[in-house]
Amino acid sequence: MKIKLRQEPIGIVDIGSNSIRLCVYDIAHRVPVPLFNEKAVCGLGQGLGGSGRLNPEGVEGALAAVGRFVALCRAMEVARLDILATAAVRDAADGHDFVHEVERRFGVEVKVLSGGQEAKMAALGVLCGTPDANGIVADLGGGSLELVTVKDGDFGEYVTMPLGLLRLGEASGDDRSRAGAIVEGHLRQVSWLKGGGCRNLYAVGGAWRAIARICIAQTQHPLTVLDNFSLDAREALRILDLIASQSRKSLEKVPGISRKRVSGLPLAALLLEKVVRAVQPSRLVFSIYGMREGQFFKRLPDKMKSQDPLLAVCRQMATANSRFPEHGDELRAWMAPLFPEESPREVQLRHAACLVSDIFWNEHPDYRAEQAFLRILRLPFMGVGHRHRAAIAFAIYCRYQGNEDSPVIERAIGLLEEGWLRRCRVIGLALRLAHTLSGGAPNLLRQTRLLAEGGYLVLEVPAGNPAFAIEIDRSFDRLAKALDCEALVVRRVT
Repeated sequence: MKIKLRQEPIGIVDIGSNSIRLCVYDIAHRVPVPLFNEKAVCGLGQGLGGSGRLNPEGVEGALAAVGRFVALCRAMEVARLDILATAAVRDAADGHDFVHEVERRFGVEVKVLSGGQEAKMAALGVLCGTPDANGIVADLGGGSLELVTVKDGDFGEYVTMPLGLLRLGEASGDDRSRAGAIVEGHLRQVSWLKGGGCRNLYAVGGAWRAIARICIAQTQHPLTVLDNFSLDAREALRILDLIASQSRKSLEKVPGISRKRVSGLPLAALLLEKVVRAVQPSRLVFSIYGMREGQFFKRLPDKMKSQDPLLAVCRQMATANSRFPEHGDELRAWMAPLFPEESPREVQLRHAACLVSDIFWNEHPDYRAEQAFLRILRLPFMGVGHRHRAAIAFAIYCRYQGNEDSPVIERAIGLLEEGWLRRCRVIGLALRLAHTLSGGAPNLLRQTRLLAEGGYLVLEVPAGNPAFAIEIDRSFDRLAKALDCEALVVRRVT
């Protein structure tokens, strides 16, 4: 008997100037977590700046890679295969011939993206993960650099420039001073870049993700998750200038950096530095989502596109791992009276904590709090920065009564101000009380009421329901203390 494991897998092949990548996603879910992800470095655009043609050796490697990827997608029975070609194929004199050969040999269709389409797709990828992104998306590839404005869930002005790493390296002869002058010359022509002010600059692309790893190491940041790692623009410039001047040997010592990436990092850092200076953003934000995720997002049903990405991934995790997945929404409503003046972001984060509050139920009790904390710090969340990710993790840590003096959590909760620490404690202790009361089962909490009024923490429970014949004083007392309540009152109602 044949078992279908996935509902609607789609394959996306990205034919870039330096590498070709296949990602297979399941569009039955809002989150672009690849079911399969493989890259082949072919150097298709190597030498394009001088010859105007694709690298012959790169063409052979690219044809082999695309052939493998098409075969894999057919074996995986993907519902749709999108093959996208970018700057190298778009600009090369023989790009059309390459596309024709791919289509003839493998029986597929290749879409060659214009510069504008490539820019918009990168912006759509950032918006897939961060719908409220506000600023400029910068997507660096091997052949081109795309810049596009994003605001209110949409993209606006855009430009594409021949400043990809391969092309810039060739044009400058890998001379730093000359490369800087070339980049500045192109950026000066884009009038809408300046005045970033309170906006962010979102850095997209493999080379800049590698730079994010170096920035994390340089700042001793407690989280190693790349997505939504951000820096103050001034701090970013300091580190980028440092990276741009480093030797290959020094950069190879940074953990997590591929040796194939190292040689291009000084130039990538220089390029990003020039973009930061031109845009003048408040913060530099690194995004792991770009063109491929934009194509994934484009294929989602409209109903899914409108979902909150963070809550969508939390709900997906709850469905897969919680004992009673529907309990999360009930928890959010039950404890809401404790938070009368929440911002929309605070409501979202509390809801996220409620949704994932039971996904670690089968961890060993002695290690449950720490395991939950560490895993939440590393889960593939979307639409959440590092500080808020730490807030969700700390709330769940408190839900499992973790020791706040543990060195395991010390650095990560250092991202949170005292007000956030207090709030997370209250959320965690309320979650613990709720699970104590209900056993995690749905529909029981609705028969109770929790509220804080007049210096009292009040819990109302039905007197005649044997489901609530349980000692709850300990967890209730702790929650009352976290709320600075002077007294504790339990009223049993009929």
